[in-house]
Amino acid sequence: MDKIKLTRKFVIDKKNITLADPDSSMTPDQVMQFYSNTYPELVTSSVHGPEYKGDNLVYTFKTTVGTKG
Repeated sequence: MDKIKLTRKFVIDKKNITLADPDSSMTPDQVMQFYSNTYPELVTSSVHGPEYKGDNLVYTFKTTVGTKG
């Protein structure tokens, strides 16, 4: 049995921007906080996922501002 190393990727949902993993020891919430200086909408976002896509684990940052309910 072969081991496959999965790469984490992070996507900003509304902008469809893919972000690289800055440090694999960081949690997805820490990654979101890390990128929030560059992308301020991440301050009011939440992490969804991961979804398996090929050799990638994809986490999606979805904003909670402007949603009803």
